[in-house]
Amino acid sequence: MKSPNRYPSAVFVGKRLLITLAVLAGVFVLSYFIPVLLLPTQICLGLVLMIALIDVLILFTAGRPLEVERVVPERFSNGDENPVEWIISSRVGYNLGIRFLDELPQQLAERYRAWQTFSLKASGSYRFSRSFRPQERGLYRFSRIVIFLKSPLGFMVRRIALEKIQEVKVYPSFLDVRKYSLLAYSDIRSASGNRVLKRLGHSMEFEQIKEYVSGDDIRAINWKATARTGQLMLNHYTDEKAQQIYCVIDKGRAMKTPFDGLSLMDYAINATLMLSRVALIKQDKVGVVTIAGITGNMLKAERKSNQMNLIMESLYREETEYKESDFEWLYVHLKKNVPHRSLIILFTNFESKSGMDRQLNYLKSIASRHLLLVVFFENTELQAYTGMMAHSVEDIYYKTIARQFSLEKRQMVRELQQAGILSLLATPESLTIQTVNRYLELKHRQLA
Repeated sequence: MKSPNRYPSAVFVGKRLLITLAVLAGVFVLSYFIPVLLLPTQICLGLVLMIALIDVLILFTAGRPLEVERVVPERFSNGDENPVEWIISSRVGYNLGIRFLDELPQQLAERYRAWQTFSLKASGSYRFSRSFRPQERGLYRFSRIVIFLKSPLGFMVRRIALEKIQEVKVYPSFLDVRKYSLLAYSDIRSASGNRVLKRLGHSMEFEQIKEYVSGDDIRAINWKATARTGQLMLNHYTDEKAQQIYCVIDKGRAMKTPFDGLSLMDYAINATLMLSRVALIKQDKVGVVTIAGITGNMLKAERKSNQMNLIMESLYREETEYKESDFEWLYVHLKKNVPHRSLIILFTNFESKSGMDRQLNYLKSIASRHLLLVVFFENTELQAYTGMMAHSVEDIYYKTIARQFSLEKRQMVRELQQAGILSLLATPESLTIQTVNRYLELKHRQLA
């Protein structure tokens, strides 16, 4: 956004002038006892005021003394460090003292990091950068840039406010997509030729017309081509290698729990984005389902060129709701909209075994129709607490409760396994890599 032609500005008394006036005020008091000091002090006061007036004229003679540019990425990655750069260029022929403030988006809550004090040489430029780590998705709005500048005299300060409004969307974490893409490309065991590739059926993607060979499927005979050539010809289709994968994200209140600034739902969204990229590289079809209460949203599993953008846009808009998700709705929804057997990766958070038991029958029903992987979170803070030294009976009591919760998590894993449901208990910071590794493991075992 270009700077306006007229800068809203104001003038303030500088620190140097205040110190000078304070010294002169002290001399005036002293001149009461030493009268000979009065006249020189009055002359000095007049000179100081004249210099201050000259300083104001210097500061305001140039209507646009500066050019300011804020360089912001097209979009921010949630939970990652995103660089922002500022470039300040002087348009006057004398040095300037600058104090710079950018009014950052309120979601960042880092106003102090936008302050910068520096000297700008005549007709020179200065640039600096900061990295910011957003902790929630949404629209971030950069507002005004406020600059306080001083001339070499330094008696007065001019304040300039620039309306540099810029809006940036914060998407789920996408900066590590390249790393996980390389992970998928480097994992070539399924394409090495030493394994039998699991065929999931015929696709309708036409490849070529070829002559009939004994053993070919007679249902694919192309009768028009046969009539033209006088010999049996049949359509040849490519084998379908793609499996359908749906990442189901629970938006219930349990996923609102924060960890290192991000909610568990944001960790699940980031893992979904990375997993989707790897799965698309593996030629799988990927879709997303979100559930909150008895409602939800669904993006159909596809392998289109713009599928990653569609997934990112759909996840960008999702918000946690303070409801307990109904997995019965999820079962009915999947049964209605996903008729073929697919890999269902459910990101949720069971804080207690009783909470999981309420949903277990629905999970079993989903697992009877699909390959279900339940991913839930391990409370690392409780683990750290159990490792601390107990200094009182109260500490022993709390450590016992913490160990009980940690034990329940592992009991839930065993119970899911006994029910024939795959499970993954992961810490929030390792969720992405563990989920991707489990998906690749299932691919190698020809389960997905």
